Amino acid sequence: MKRLRIAVTKGRLLEDSVALFEKAGLDCAALKADTRKLILPIADYPLDVILAKAPDVLTYVTHGVCDLGIVGRDTILEHGGSFYEMLDLGYGACRFALAVRQGDDFYGSYRTRRVATKYPNVTKRYFAEKGMDVETIKIEGSVELGPILGLSDAIMDVVQTGTTLKENGLVPIEDVAQISARLIANPASVKLHRAEVLDFVEKCEAAL
Repeated sequence: MKRLRIAVTKGRLLEDSVALFEKAGLDCAALKADTRKLILPIADYPLDVILAKAPDVLTYVTHGVCDLGIVGRDTILEHGGSFYEMLDLGYGACRFALAVRQGDDFYGSYRTRRVATKYPNVTKRYFAEKGMDVETIKIEGSVELGPILGLSDAIMDVVQTGTTLKENGLVPIEDVAQISARLIANPASVKLHRAEVLDFVEKCEAAL
């Protein structure tokens, strides 16, 4: 039986993934150990877990060095890649939202609006579909500062509860897309190791 590799996004998604794997009956002792190792074996199942940053999960699966991956839909929408989406895992649920300062009228001007975001591709695509020309400003840190400092008219960001927006005087005006964790697979792996891949997918599906 082929030993599969699954790349998993570090952080909160990893915690939720470990809970899912355990529910599916897998031994996750190596994943819970205090270690700096980046490749961790599942003891009782032919699977190695690769710990990676979200965009790298897509890269490893697209290039076939990992058979499977778990990553948020926000990363998929922003970066894309060549893979199959096998399952919506449901956890890590949040949404892309367009937000402005309380009282601002984002659409009430004919000038080119500026939108601060960590997701320039998602933002450009969204406004292109509306037939609007906007200037996208990429921010690596807290995008909420964009409108506060006068850098942008709005932000496009991942929103879970909306508390951070509220505390910084911002309000969401449009929901753009729903987001959750997805199980993805390399197309060649699905063909060449179909039995192993589908066995793991079915285990996850049953645990959900």
